[in-house]
Amino acid sequence: MKQAFFTRCLFFITGIIVLSFGITLTIKGQLFGVGSWDVLHIGLTKTVGLTIGTWSIILGLAILAFDMLITKKFPLPGTFIDMFLAGIFIDIFNYWLPDIDGFWMQLVSYLTGLVLLGWGCGMYMVANLGIGPRDTLMLMMVHKLGWSVTRSRTTMEVTVAVIGLLLGGPIGIGTVIMAFGLGPIVQFALTYNEKLFMRWTGVKSAVV
Repeated sequence: MKQAFFTRCLFFITGIIVLSFGITLTIKGQLFGVGSWDVLHIGLTKTVGLTIGTWSIILGLAILAFDMLITKKFPLPGTFIDMFLAGIFIDIFNYWLPDIDGFWMQLVSYLTGLVLLGWGCGMYMVANLGIGPRDTLMLMMVHKLGWSVTRSRTTMEVTVAVIGLLLGGPIGIGTVIMAFGLGPIVQFALTYNEKLFMRWTGVKSAVV
């Protein structure tokens, strides 16, 4: 039991670190555009005001409130831990990593970041200690609509990007790549890490 809990914590923390590093790399490769949610955050900032970070928190809380309304369940503590840890690690990595110049270096940075973001998402969700608001929304679509992770993630990313675009947010080729490419990466990462978790602990994660 203790080993299973320790392994859950290991997957949870490591996954958040990996996805935070991935997000930072996509920011460093921003020549190709920002992620769907950042398109929405920037669009809201331009249209309504407030900072991008403030909108990230507001939307996160709104998603959690909607999830509680639908599922009648209060989020696990890990959900709130994820919200704060991811932000802290992104700031740390953004400070440590130098700015990246040049088309090819930014391309490598963006694509590497995309893979790490998807892999980190799949890894920390397997821990089943609570997930971030946006991943909560994705899994709610999986459970309530019977969709695959890929379909749910892609639908969510595209919808958010379109709304952000209508509000004046910036969209680049990287936004499109992330909208359609992140779902399959998360799907693969979930499957792989769930098998790895079960091999280490003998316990099924039951995330999806």
